[in-house]
Amino acid sequence: MIQVRDISKSYDNLKVLSGVNLDIDRGEVVSVVGPSGAGKTTLLQIIGTLDRPDCGSVTYDGVDVLSMKDQKLAAFRNRNIGFVFQFHQLLPEFSVLENVALPAMIGGESRSESFARARKLIDYLGLGERFNHRPAELSGGERQRAAVARALVNNPRVVLADEPSGSLDSHNRHELHRLFFDLRRDMGQTFVIVTHDESLAGECDRVIHMRDGQITDIVNNR
Repeated sequence: MIQVRDISKSYDNLKVLSGVNLDIDRGEVVSVVGPSGAGKTTLLQIIGTLDRPDCGSVTYDGVDVLSMKDQKLAAFRNRNIGFVFQFHQLLPEFSVLENVALPAMIGGESRSESFARARKLIDYLGLGERFNHRPAELSGGERQRAAVARALVNNPRVVLADEPSGSLDSHNRHELHRLFFDLRRDMGQTFVIVTHDESLAGECDRVIHMRDGQITDIVNNR
């Protein structure tokens, strides 16, 4: 589904990624692990088309997405890629329903269609009584579930998560981890997860180990 080929990236004189190659299959749950500064987040941002490499390519089902112009690439990203971050990044002035529906409206869906889809996801994720609450009125676990719903509202092909459970307590970490696998089972999503959580990494189909901007090992857990 996703092919990463010969990706390199530097910021000024700092080499962050060097010749990275990676294949991700449809329906996989893949974790990316390694010490701070290994290049994990930069790789995730390039896979997610939020950043462009100095050289190399990223293809989705054979389409070279990095060759797209910015406007077309933004539309592709909106339709095909969902993001979950360590700190949920929900908009504080909007309700849960509005936050979740926003990517669909940005993608051109009507308000009524966007809200209907968002309601179904919010219900699925166990937040049905929180439609009209703002992020400050939610627990940490509820905020991350709302962020997951927002990532899923356009039914993307892949969800990219950067330390999604890093700010949660142990109970909510476990609940979020199980949610990823439930979503893969129920909706067929592909997940690429940057994490320092060894228990989550151990449950994933594959573990991508990185150090000094390179992939050093790939462990197959299946």
